[in-house]
Amino acid sequence: MTQLLSGPTLRDARKTCLDELRKEAHKLKADAVIAIDLNYNEISTGSGGILFVAASGTAVKLSE
Repeated sequence: MTQLLSGPTLRDARKTCLDELRKEAHKLKADAVIAIDLNYNEISTGSGGILFVAASGTAVKLSE
């Protein structure tokens, strides 16, 4: 695993991605998001790299 996919960079990317997923679920008036899947991809460039993090899940409304 390269330096880009470790430490604070990965934590920050994961947190940002999950925050965005939470915001999208809130817009749908969902109570929760289940079956969350995180995907990571890195593209190396001459001066470092680019980290892509994608999150998907199912927004659900709990019965009352």
